[in-house]
Formats: sequence, C-alpha cells, structure tokens
Amino acid sequence: MRPPAVGLRVIRALIIVVAVTVSLWLGIRLLRDPNVFSSLGPTLSKIGQAVIAITLGIGGIWALFYAGNTLIESLPARATNLLRPYLFVLPAVAVVGLYLVYPVVGTVAESFASIPEGQGAFYNYEQAFTNEEVLLALRNNLVWLLIAPAASVAIGLAFSALVDRVRRESLAKSFVFLPLAVSFVGAAVIWKFIYAWKPPGQSQIGLLNAIWVAVGGFFVNLGWLEEVEPIPWLQVIPWNTLALIAIMIWLQVGLAMVILSAAIKGVPRELTEAARIDGATELQSFFRVTIPSIRGSIITVYTTIAIAVLKVFDIIFVTTGGNLDTSVVALRMYQEMFRFRNFGQAATMAVILLIAVTPIMIVNIRNLRSQGIGA
Repeated sequence: MRPPAVGLRVIRALIIVVAVTVSLWLGIRLLRDPNVFSSLGPTLSKIGQAVIAITLGIGGIWALFYAGNTLIESLPARATNLLRPYLFVLPAVAVVGLYLVYPVVGTVAESFASIPEGQGAFYNYEQAFTNEEVLLALRNNLVWLLIAPAASVAIGLAFSALVDRVRRESLAKSFVFLPLAVSFVGAAVIWKFIYAWKPPGQSQIGLLNAIWVAVGGFFVNLGWLEEVEPIPWLQVIPWNTLALIAIMIWLQVGLAMVILSAAIKGVPRELTEAARIDGATELQSFFRVTIPSIRGSIITVYTTIAIAVLKVFDIIFVTTGGNLDTSVVALRMYQEMFRFRNFGQAATMAVILLIAVTPIMIVNIRNLRSQGIGA
C-alpha cells in the first residue's frame, strides 16, 4: 500500500498541473478576445496583448515543466528516473512533429489529392514536368545551383586567405561580412537601384549604368568608341538571371569567408612549414596542403549555401517578379498558391524542392559525421 506522504505529494502535484493548465487556458482565451483591451485604446491594447503573450510563452512553458516535474517527482524513485527524460524530450519532439513532419506529410498528400476530376494521382507531377514555365523555373534553379554556391565559396576562400595577411584583419572582414546582415528583401531593393536603367539621354539613377555611361563617355571622347548606351541589366535575357545570382553571391561571400577563415587558422602550421621546407611555393602550399585540410569546412559551406539557393524567392520577387525568364521553383510555388489558387500544383512545387534539398542535406550530415560532429 502506498504511504500516505506519497499520496499527498501526488495530489498536490495534480493540483499544480490542473492550476497551471487552467491558467494557461484562461490566458489564451483572454488573448483571443478582441474586446478585452478595447477600452484602453489601440496602443495600450497592443501592449497589453504583447505582455500576456510573453507571459504565456515564457512563464507558461516554465510553469508546465515545473508542474510536470513536480508530478513525476511525487512518484516512486524508479518511475521518476524512467519518466523524467521524456518530460523534457517529448515536448520538443511534439513541436518538431507538429511544425515539420505534419506539414511535409500534408504537402505530399495534397500534391496527390488536389487534382481535377478524372485525372490520375500523378497529374500534378506530369504537369510540373511538361509545363514550359515550370521547366524554365527548374532550369533557372539549376543555373543558380551551379553558379552561386561555387562562386560564393571560391570568392570567400580567396578573401579568407588574403584578409588573414592584412594588418586590419577584423576591419576588412567586417566589410566583407556586412552584406550578410542585410535581409534578402533589403539586398534585392539595394541592387534594384544599382541595376536601375533609364533610356539613353536621361540621367542614370542606377549606380552601375551611371559608371558605365561615364566611363564609356570618356572613351567616346577619346575616339575609341562610337557610342555607349545604358544597359537594362534586369531586362536582357539571360544576363538578367546572372545579375540576380550576383546578388546572392554578394550576400553569401561573407558567410563563406568567416567559416573558411576560421578553418584555415585551424590548419597546423607544421604542415605548411613542412611544405615550404620541401620547396613548395605559396600557391602550391595553399592548394595542396591548406585546401585538402579544410575540405570538410568547404563542403559544409557549399551545401549550406546550396540549400539557401534552392529556396531563393525574395530576390526574384522584389526585382523582376519572375518575369523575363527569371522565375524559380519557389516563386512558381508562390504564384500557384496565391495567384492561381492551384493548391495541388503549389504542393507539387514544394515536394520538388524537398526532393532537391534532401540529397544536399544528406551530404552535409555525412560530412559533419566524418568530422566527428553529431556522430
């Protein structure tokens, strides 16, 4: 028979669990009621809702864990040791399942279920790989994937090797890393102004065309060129796609530089000194000793940027809206969902992106395990 003290602890723990649950339920109902703070005015009403939301989000989670831990501690020692790990692990697993696994399963199901009457289950996938606009988006994604990660890693590697030799290393790295602090939308707006174009004879507000016309005018005055006209960078196919890729490279070079610079600093000096003693030049030492030594870091940076490239949306949406043959799969998914209300086709685009990202994630995980990370 259970000792009375244990029974009292269980009852007290149950009371705490019920009290916390009821308090959270009342707080959520209060937060959902639009008329609770209406008498305070719009500003104070938002502040009151924010305070309740923060209290429920932080204090509520803490209270739930405390109540659950109190309930578990009221049980016999063997049951407490068995159940306590699950108290802290299961909520995280539940959140991951709710926000990651469930949407993936629902999206895959939607891609097969949302089809016109009389069509087969693979109708959306057949349309995806036969529609010219979708094929164009897939081709553009492939071009992005081939150029952007490789260029970002190459330029970042060059910067990381060169900047380590300058006196103001931290300052130089700050300037290269600074674009990474800019959002994709902000970067797209900035570069849209840089690429801005006006007809010949008008003042060029775009930095690139202003420089192009000024430098070209200098050569025209020397008689080396007959005429120089501003270039509509975002309207010339296929160079507009390359111009958009340049924005992604500008954003990601800082990430590559910081990680690869740290990796280079971790290469043992004995290796590079031994290479120099053997008569290797600086370039030979860099390409045959340093790069093989940081191969794992290079793969990590490359795969990370590649995943970001496959999901690119903001840059194209802000600059060209996907027009002039610049559309990508993520933008096509957005258009199918919100413009055409074709949910099945939008889900298919999402599944295609998931399939494309999965091999890159597998390579990344295997690379990390080979370095002893997460093994």
